[in-house]
Amino acid sequence: MNLETEKLFWQAVHFLIVKKHYRILQISKNHQEVWLEKTENKESPIIRLLHTDLDWSNRLKTDIEMVALNGERLRKRLVRGQLNITNIYFVPLPPVDDYEHLLTNPYIPAGKRKIKVTSFIVDEAKRHISLNHLRSVFGKELVFDENLNNDIEIEIHRLRHEAISIAATRAKAEESVFESGKPLLTYFFIIVQVIIFALMELQGGSTQTSTLIQFGAKFNPLIIEGEWWRFLTPMFLHIGFLHLLMNSMALYYLGPLVERIYGNIRFLFIYIFAGFAGVLGSFIFSTNLSAGASGAIFGCFGALLYFGVVFPRLFFRTLGVNILIVLAINLMFGFTVPGIDNAGHIGGLIGGFAAAGILRFPKKRKYGTQILYFVGTAVIVMAMLQYGFSGSASVVDKQSIIILAQDYIQGEEYDKAHKVLSEFHEVEEDSTEILFLLSFTEIKRNNLDDAKDQLHRVIELDPNFHEAHYNLALVYLEENSLENAKTYAENAVKIEPKRDDYQELVENIDAFIQVNQGN
Repeated sequence: MNLETEKLFWQAVHFLIVKKHYRILQISKNHQEVWLEKTENKESPIIRLLHTDLDWSNRLKTDIEMVALNGERLRKRLVRGQLNITNIYFVPLPPVDDYEHLLTNPYIPAGKRKIKVTSFIVDEAKRHISLNHLRSVFGKELVFDENLNNDIEIEIHRLRHEAISIAATRAKAEESVFESGKPLLTYFFIIVQVIIFALMELQGGSTQTSTLIQFGAKFNPLIIEGEWWRFLTPMFLHIGFLHLLMNSMALYYLGPLVERIYGNIRFLFIYIFAGFAGVLGSFIFSTNLSAGASGAIFGCFGALLYFGVVFPRLFFRTLGVNILIVLAINLMFGFTVPGIDNAGHIGGLIGGFAAAGILRFPKKRKYGTQILYFVGTAVIVMAMLQYGFSGSASVVDKQSIIILAQDYIQGEEYDKAHKVLSEFHEVEEDSTEILFLLSFTEIKRNNLDDAKDQLHRVIELDPNFHEAHYNLALVYLEENSLENAKTYAENAVKIEPKRDDYQELVENIDAFIQVNQGN
């Protein structure tokens, strides 16, 4: 091998690693071939440099095809749509036969048009032309020491040792970013949510509204009444086995990555705060009862996005494309599929990003930036809480009031049911469902006159509300107004003739009437 050409080879490698921050993908045992990577550089993300002898153009052609084949493997590994490879040969002399046509245009292999190999030769015969070409590609700051002396071997050794050492040090520093903690808490959270799911199934079923409310699901009416812990407990609950399975799998794959980057204590804060932020977002923008670890899991996405902001090169080289694709799919899924609490997902995403900004990374603190994140996050959280509890936001709707009232009624807490129904009825237009439930609580509280008024109003609004006719018949029967009771019982039968209890009530009233007439 020619020492002068080898020196140029290592000067180029040294420059790309030290000045341009390329990373070593692979290096041959004899140190004469080096593959470098810098995915942030869109024009030259992969550079392959080879110090060799090229006697004939056939060898050059075969080598270029081999570079394209390796490039296709790299493209798939990097999940790139298009990959450009800059391929540089350092040779004492170019091939003796015609070879220029192989360098005129980039090589694009047949059937694999996503790979483009741009090759050129640096040779002693056209030394200055070749070096100027290199500078045009990589910048004028690429300087070659062309002073040839007896210490050329020492200089080559120095350049090689320094370039490889710096690349190794950087690679080790990058790897250390992913070694801040072992994923212990991730598995702990998975175990906790599985145990709670089993308890919910034993207590009536995880899809039952009453069970979800009992275990602490996000339910705006109860949060308004002061049950603040419902900002935290929903992240450990799941609605059905499929919900549990999907969230557990997502946490299993995302959690360890975040925990390794941020460490155990930081991961704990990120996960819990993101879960809280997800529930807060759902509280403000969704009136539906909800539960699940989705907000906290989206917080893991948020923490990884913050990692990408601070370390963009490392992020896009290791995680970026895959994480962004998965996140985009999940957000699109949330926007297009009914029943998904996307407000909770987005709240968790923002919360995870903010929590990561407050804590940053182990041994990489920036107190000024962290304080700004903390103050900004605290202001936003307080403003959202104030907005939600002030009554300005529509955090409670008719359906949630009905669910709450039914839960109270099921627990025979009729005064509580009456209170929430009455308060909602005062601010909303007449609703047959609200009035009907309100009348039921009045019956249970022995306020029959109020119950009758409300049931009559229900029938006025909806003459086919058969349950209202039936209950009104029962009220009149309780007051011994048998004719009125018979009228409304018969109305119920006409509307819903298949109900045996309605028909039985008519028969019982007829029997009472006959007894009274006999007396």
